[in-house]
Amino acid sequence: MQRITLLGSTGSIGQSTLDVIRQNRDRYEVFALVAGRNLDALALQIKEFSPQFAAVARDQDVDILARKLSEAGIRKPELGAGNTAYVDAATAADSDTLVSAIVGVAGLDATYQAVRLRKRIGLANKETLVAGGSLVMKAVQESGTELIPIDSEHNGAHQCLRAGNRTDATKLILTASGGPFRNTPKENLANVSPEEALKHPTWKMGPRITIDSATLMNKGFEVIEACWLFGFPPSQVEVVVHPQSTVHAMVEYNDGSVIAQVCATDMRMPIQYALTWPERWSAPVPRLDWSQARTWEFHPPDLDKFPLLRLAYAAQDAGGTATCTLNAADEVAVESFLRNEITFPGIAEVVEETLQRVPSIDASSIEQVLDKDRESRRMAALVTRERAGARVLA
Repeated sequence: MQRITLLGSTGSIGQSTLDVIRQNRDRYEVFALVAGRNLDALALQIKEFSPQFAAVARDQDVDILARKLSEAGIRKPELGAGNTAYVDAATAADSDTLVSAIVGVAGLDATYQAVRLRKRIGLANKETLVAGGSLVMKAVQESGTELIPIDSEHNGAHQCLRAGNRTDATKLILTASGGPFRNTPKENLANVSPEEALKHPTWKMGPRITIDSATLMNKGFEVIEACWLFGFPPSQVEVVVHPQSTVHAMVEYNDGSVIAQVCATDMRMPIQYALTWPERWSAPVPRLDWSQARTWEFHPPDLDKFPLLRLAYAAQDAGGTATCTLNAADEVAVESFLRNEITFPGIAEVVEETLQRVPSIDASSIEQVLDKDRESRRMAALVTRERAGARVLA
């Protein structure tokens, strides 16, 4: 019986993870549920899964959650709030598996500490490796833990790399849907609205990751993650636009063979793979119907129209905390775009200028990474205010 701590239980990945657990109650048990501020959803999850521990983002929400549970007649688990509670949930002796799916750097410290204690990790939190990849992967090597990616592209790459020796793999290819503006002329992007950008053609995701998919920043983060996860330099990680989103990743080997991982767009498959590896269990996901004719397209990304992907490659090449600044600046810029303060192309402009203004360092602790994250957010907020002001004056 695997006892699971789930960081980000009320998000889309968290809900899919709970559905996998729901289908395999004889094999999985929820030890802890960690959420942000969606207290109603968390209360229902506590009722169904009866965790020993639950945590929320803010101290003031603990009493509110406790009251909701009491009024509904739901058994109250031990409750906590904030980073300390997140770390406690991830590192508890009674928990052996961590699914890290919480959005943002809020999951970094808890995931890092769980790695150090050799907990099995199912990783869906991008910031863990984008912001702290060097420290986290060093801890993985030292502890010998299993860190299995849940992100569909990296999960696909993990599967493709099982087809041969890692030393024989010469290239990793990640696929991107291309987002809602794949065919939109560059000159029209300044006029797109947040509502248009939130209409992802394939996946249903949270606002930030949906905008990141529209700018291809999400794919840039995946390039950075792939470099850390699989030991590829950026020059050996390629991105191709694949609108059908059926092929999730490919690995090219030194004899010219290319192995592709193909499945329906259902996150329950990579989640279950991460929990059961190296075994494979039957999963309750749609199967592809090979009796139907289908066409798969692959196109190179337009780095001129989507410069954030280029900036991600440059930040990973630069090393240090450049990728931490990249992530922090992007989050601030996306929030500003969603508030209609800057244009869609302005997201990339804010990120690029923030990277120029914030010096990179070689961080030796998670605390230094988080300090750099805060510094980068302050600078990005300043840059967005400058640009928002200039936009009003124009």
